[in-house]
Amino acid sequence: MDPRADLVRHYRWLRRYGLNDSHSGNASVREGDTIWITPTGACADTLEPDALVRCDIDGTIGPGASLDAPLHVRVYQRNPEARAVLHAHGPYSIVTTLHAETFEPIDFEGRYYFERVPVVAIPAAEYLRRAPDEVARLLADHRVAVVQGHGVFAQGESINLAYKWLCSLESSARLAWLDAQGRR
Repeated sequence: MDPRADLVRHYRWLRRYGLNDSHSGNASVREGDTIWITPTGACADTLEPDALVRCDIDGTIGPGASLDAPLHVRVYQRNPEARAVLHAHGPYSIVTTLHAETFEPIDFEGRYYFERVPVVAIPAAEYLRRAPDEVARLLADHRVAVVQGHGVFAQGESINLAYKWLCSLESSARLAWLDAQGRR
């Protein structure tokens, strides 16, 4: 499958399965030195592959690219094995990490995939300046990282793996939240 079409398909799944709303999150794939990323304000329901914005591994950001494009490029620069980066706003992932520095899954699958998920607090006013380096640093050693109160970034050697990590983390966070509710 064409990597751009596959990116759009996965981006739509993030919306369909409740990990993003209609216009949130972003996604990218890397082909050699080219990075294709969702445009800023992209609607998952109507996005087409030809609307993706071209960026380059050297840091050149194409016009209209997602505001997180510098973050995606930085992830690829720090992690040459990464071929996809996905960003989603899974509600359980966000709520279970609002007051945490890390997230440790309680379920078997979550522990199998993520011994520990790093959580970084970045004030909104500093997000665009700080997030590229801070998130890229975390994703160099982890499959996923959470920006507190904002959402999850996942990287993978394929877009399918990045999607798997996002979905698995959201499932683990949902189970942790349900467990906490049962203890009340």
